[in-house]
Amino acid sequence: MSRLDTRDLVEKYNFRFTKSLGQNFLTDETVLDDIVNGAEISKDDYVIEIGPGVGTLTKELIQRARKVTSIELDSKLIPILEAELSSYDNFNLIHKDALKVDYKELIGDEKNVKVVANLPYYVTTPIIANLLNEELNIKSITIMIQKEVAERINGEPCTKEYGAFTLLCKYYCDTKIIRLVPPSCFIPSPKVDSIVIRLDKLDKPRVEVEDKKLFFNIVKQSFNMRRKTLWNSTKSLGLEKDLQEKAFADAGIEPTRRGETLTIQEFANLANAIKNVKSK
Repeated sequence: MSRLDTRDLVEKYNFRFTKSLGQNFLTDETVLDDIVNGAEISKDDYVIEIGPGVGTLTKELIQRARKVTSIELDSKLIPILEAELSSYDNFNLIHKDALKVDYKELIGDEKNVKVVANLPYYVTTPIIANLLNEELNIKSITIMIQKEVAERINGEPCTKEYGAFTLLCKYYCDTKIIRLVPPSCFIPSPKVDSIVIRLDKLDKPRVEVEDKKLFFNIVKQSFNMRRKTLWNSTKSLGLEKDLQEKAFADAGIEPTRRGETLTIQEFANLANAIKNVKSK
């Protein structure tokens, strides 16, 4: 079965890129293969693709998966995708902003759900955050992202890449770098390198927390005031001084430390200790 060629399709339909949508379409077939193979797509899988572009990757997914639903925002791409792919009975196209899709409704009772995406860089972080925070029944997210964002996902304590987004991803997922993708693999070429990364959802969160909202609030406050001590960044929680001191003591964490030095387990320990002193 023949492949779709990105350059040919762009020329065939006289497609004009919209700069404000951050459109960069893949042209390198080896990258397409690495995405599909890296996502480990099989006939058992229901794939949700975000940002299909002209459908080059979409067709590869259709041929491997049981079912593919693609979500595309740009109205100019809808007729191209329909013309090239509507003949496949395992393909469904949704014309909508991916940030406004009800993924729980879309997934329903489906099993073996995998997300694959080649996203504009400006929506990468909010879309990943949405997919994880909704605690969807998905097995993995294989996504092409800016190299800098991949480095943030895999950040380690005491590095500039380490932050709240790192901890969100670590809380829910294991990660695997599939490959680096240089600008020459796209049209138009972006100004930065990209990385294909797979986030595998854990069966249960990496750490046990008694109050997930409190845990992520502490994480957020710690990195919003990155250079301040944990003592100062947790003052916004409104604890009395003696209770705040007890929470740090119970967690075994020096209040003079900064959030960027804590492991995810230490954040969990602190959150659970604060939860405990607040409930007494």
